[in-house]
Amino acid sequence: MKSIKTLFTLTLVSLLIACGGEKEKKEEKPNVTIGSQKEAKKEDGNSITLALSGNDMMQFDKKEFTVKAGQKVTLNFRHTGKMDLAVMGHNFVLLKPGTEINVFAAAAANAGKPKDWIPNDGEEVIAHTKMLGGGQRTSITFTAPEAGIYDFICSFSGHSGLMRGKFNVE
Repeated sequence: MKSIKTLFTLTLVSLLIACGGEKEKKEEKPNVTIGSQKEAKKEDGNSITLALSGNDMMQFDKKEFTVKAGQKVTLNFRHTGKMDLAVMGHNFVLLKPGTEINVFAAAAANAGKPKDWIPNDGEEVIAHTKMLGGGQRTSITFTAPEAGIYDFICSFSGHSGLMRGKFNVE
């Protein structure tokens, strides 16, 4: 009986030594938050890439941009919300100087979907994206106009009151 206890004790000690001693290695994974990746602003002397998004709360994530006159501008635009284009469409519209935002917005509402909410064949527009629904994205490239401060808006019906900003050209 004593030899069985001794054998059992030795086996138990051997198992503890073999299994113990090393701490459990945990694989570290980077924290990932979906939808929070910020798009980098790339810049060289002749071109710049900007990122802008609009959400279901009728808000742009940025209210101001600064670029150089004559610079090639690429604007990556995305609708971060979930609502359909027919309910909560968003776009980026860079207006020419002197354009009355309220007058333009009313004309855009009348133009509606058939004209992609861009009235008068775009006479008062420097550049614009297409209208997007939730989860969609697009990109446009244009040449920055001469130095000055320009307005940008979302031309979907009723959005220009909240979704607007300044486009500064140096």
